[in-house]
Amino acid sequence: MLLAIDVGNTQTVIGVFDDNPSDERGRAPGSLRGLVHHWRVTTVRDRTADEWELELAQLLGLGGFGLAQGAEVPAAIGLRLITGMALSSSVPSVTGALRTMFTAKPWIPFVIVEPGVKTGMPILYDNPKEVGADRIVNAVGALDLYEPPIIVVDLGTATTFDAISAAGEYLGGAIVPGVEISMDALFARAAALRRVELVAPRRAIGRTTVESMQSGAIFGYAGLVEGLVARFIAELGASTVIATGGLGGLIAPHAPSVSAYEPWLTLHGLRLIYARNHDESEPA
Repeated sequence: MLLAIDVGNTQTVIGVFDDNPSDERGRAPGSLRGLVHHWRVTTVRDRTADEWELELAQLLGLGGFGLAQGAEVPAAIGLRLITGMALSSSVPSVTGALRTMFTAKPWIPFVIVEPGVKTGMPILYDNPKEVGADRIVNAVGALDLYEPPIIVVDLGTATTFDAISAAGEYLGGAIVPGVEISMDALFARAAALRRVELVAPRRAIGRTTVESMQSGAIFGYAGLVEGLVARFIAELGASTVIATGGLGGLIAPHAPSVSAYEPWLTLHGLRLIYARNHDESEPA
């Protein structure tokens, strides 16, 4: 079993993949056949390696999984063994803590997505080291699931757009402040406005302040997605547009250019990169 961890600035997504995942082509968007369990938790930046191990052990235990301790398998208590670990992280302090945890378990092979790791994808950024690990992992996962050219829209703490060429090359993209960051700035600067629930209002023309803010947040960001996607397509040609990220399910239904929402895209990319760095058979 592979433990895949994607650490974002706001949330951390954790998934477990089985050892022999079936072909992902043709499956329903939003589901991955090899993904047997997943969790989404708040990212805690100052958590120590020991605290991360405790957190992961508790989550894994809920799903019937466990990390091997030394050469022993936790079969005595009926847990399925984690035999590999893969990490992408946008938070350096968390990367360091998880690296410490991983290296303390040399019997479990691991991959951390960073410069020097084999991704199987040419990166045509002027300085490839500047590209966030999550953006590369998303691109790798998207290219495995869809025919290029592809545009990946990740709606999280930041909203990122990433372009994959018809030849399967990572070209670059765009970065925009995320929905919640923008709303936080609005609340901080506008004394008369209060926080609202991020849901789509009944109409674009809000009849109340709450509806007006919801319209701006949901429909406004959907319009931003449509505008940037149109500019990308003008350079790429006709493309498949894939949304992901914690807020992707909220915005994507209002952006007609989006072909599919893949909430676990980063985990899928991590599984592929792990296989490419451990000479294992890649999932089909």
